[in-house]
Amino acid sequence: MSKKVAVLAVNPVNGSGLFQYLEAFFENDIPYKTFAVADTTQIHANSGISLETDDVVANLLGHTDEFDALVFACGNAMPKFAENADKQFNKNLLAVIKDFADKGKILVGHCVAALLFDNTEIAKGKRVALHPFVKPIVKNCIGTDEQTVVEGNIYTAQDEHSVSSLLPEVLKALK
Repeated sequence: MSKKVAVLAVNPVNGSGLFQYLEAFFENDIPYKTFAVADTTQIHANSGISLETDDVVANLLGHTDEFDALVFACGNAMPKFAENADKQFNKNLLAVIKDFADKGKILVGHCVAALLFDNTEIAKGKRVALHPFVKPIVKNCIGTDEQTVVEGNIYTAQDEHSVSSLLPEVLKALK
């Protein structure tokens, strides 16, 4: 039986990255549920398209045992995170990432996901693929110039254009 995936989508989310994950999961019969990193399930893609997620990140707290993997779908994550750093949904985001990691679950993300993994210290000493703009600011992980990196239970892609290269490894782990 396939593993169940929780997909976190920031607001605004990069639709290209998000839809690559969702299509791959759908096409491979991998169950998933989407969670907005926001106060509402209504979010937007960077292109302005309105999206409705299944739930909000606050409702994932205390329910991480219902999932085997966590996907972080990037967008304008870091500017929006900085702008809303004091908001509860961002605190919930970090708590959820840490909880999945503490339980040894699969963590997947692209672009600046590795920076969040770095900030929560779950990627300490591990190699990650990450957006070139954030490579100079990671402290605990080892930022690479590789398009994709799989290190233990952490699966990272440099950006939304690299997600397709990462997906075969992710799907193998989830089936």
